[in-house]
Amino acid sequence: MADSIPSPRRTKPPRVVVTRHLLPEIEGRLSELFDTRLNTGDTPMTRSEIAAAMQEADVLVPTVTDTIDAELILQAGPQLGLIASFGAGTDHIDLAAARSRKIIVTNTPGVFTDDTADLAMEMIIGVPRRVREGIALVRRGEWSGWAPSALLGRQLGGKVLGIVGMGRIGQAVAHRARAFGLRIAYHNRHRLPPAIENVFGAEFVENLDDLLRQSDIVTLHCPSTPSTTGLLDARRIGLMKPGAALINTARSDLLDQEALIEALESGALIGAGLDVYPHEPKVDARLIAHPNVMTLPHIGSATLEGREASGEKIIANIRFWMDGHRPPDQVLEGLV
Repeated sequence: MADSIPSPRRTKPPRVVVTRHLLPEIEGRLSELFDTRLNTGDTPMTRSEIAAAMQEADVLVPTVTDTIDAELILQAGPQLGLIASFGAGTDHIDLAAARSRKIIVTNTPGVFTDDTADLAMEMIIGVPRRVREGIALVRRGEWSGWAPSALLGRQLGGKVLGIVGMGRIGQAVAHRARAFGLRIAYHNRHRLPPAIENVFGAEFVENLDDLLRQSDIVTLHCPSTPSTTGLLDARRIGLMKPGAALINTARSDLLDQEALIEALESGALIGAGLDVYPHEPKVDARLIAHPNVMTLPHIGSATLEGREASGEKIIANIRFWMDGHRPPDQVLEGLV
């Protein structure tokens, strides 16, 4: 891929524009190493502001909430050579358009695996046990004390956890879930080697519909691609076991939110755990009103350690590119 190799080593620091406020340590390091423009106010850049940044920057550092589409990329200044995205996802960047302009795209894979898996596990436990409902009861001052038939949830041990997408995060969830006695079933584009399946005691289910029918809890961990958009539509949500729970810490466009709400309100699903939404930061009022839907503010990666590690990857990718080398986290179109 000769057209994806950076230009020769630069003799002066590149101009780097960062779209959001990062950890102070990371911003300090960026400012020391490069000609850096920071967004210390942390107000999300508008589309026109991103377009202006791409006119002046050698390196753009966006986040997963910044849409860098073909129109923006094609209008970028000729000096823009690297889009060093903060986060693992790349569906917010038009990779084909970037490649056509010979702009390198990098991400920060792996650093949020455990953080996201921890959060997913929190909801895998919390939804069947009706944790949100219990917290709300106490905070309203309406808890009348322990009772043998109050707030009865579902046991985890022996239940089937259906994992959709068995990559890094899916496997990290499986590792945690097995310790709680959950039986692991998974659907993936490709079956994992038997040795990995044995580690998790995981059963491969080739057909997604079959996985949904047999799972007590379904958790989504696949990327957003044209083939996964709307993966859980009304028909598939309708296949889920009565009283099952659905967890999504991946991408909002993997499922049909209207179909999910209908299943929740009808009682077909016992509850849901959500960390992503179609129109963030807006969350549908019906989800907020449901007593057993855990609505989290997109915090799957929100740990100091993870955000610091992601920032360090950004710096490393810029330095490799600046020195004329291929960055270690270069995203290759078609391989994400």
